[in-house]
Amino acid sequence: MLTKEQLVTLEKMLLEEKDKLEARLKEARERVDFGDDVDSFEEEADEAEEFSNKLGVERLINERTKEVESAILKLEKGGYGICEECGSPISYEVLLVDPESRLCKECKSK
Repeated sequence: MLTKEQLVTLEKMLLEEKDKLEARLKEARERVDFGDDVDSFEEEADEAEEFSNKLGVERLINERTKEVESAILKLEKGGYGICEECGSPISYEVLLVDPESRLCKECKSK
């Protein structure tokens, strides 16, 4: 089981990660300025590609944010650090590398 000190460290890591993700999401949501130059198809294609890339990044950040928020909720409710697959405790070493981990080392390797 995790000690109180370890839980405090992991909670701090999760909250810091959530803040970073929220900042990245805000940045990703800044829309591309397409301007009003309709003569350059190449420029418009570049802008469309950039817009598409931003949408993909935004989706990934949203997914990661949900994982972090889920881990924070588990921490608050007392179910943090338990493998969702087998019910065993997730090692502190795994959680230090991946604090929002839902699986123990053994289940991750399956």
